[in-house]
Amino acid sequence: MAVEIVYRSSRDPEQLFMDKAQADRHDKMLELAENLGEVLQRAVPQLGEQLAEEISIYMARNREVFAKAFKSNPEALAELDASGAA
Repeated sequence: MAVEIVYRSSRDPEQLFMDKAQADRHDKMLELAENLGEVLQRAVPQLGEQLAEEISIYMARNREVFAKAFKSNPEALAELDASGAA
């Protein structure tokens, strides 16, 4: 019988990872998304919770592209369309 070590995301307990670093990255992405969602809802109160969550997860998953865009390179956002990033 083989023993397999899996790591569980603390913010998404149903999500399992074979690598601790992957689980940590996933948790950090979800933490960023949660904070983004709160900021978005405060900035745009009529934005629904579900939509704010979807937007914030999208932004957190693509944070590198958004970081480039915020650093005076708005053309970087074209990478999202080109890659079909989700």
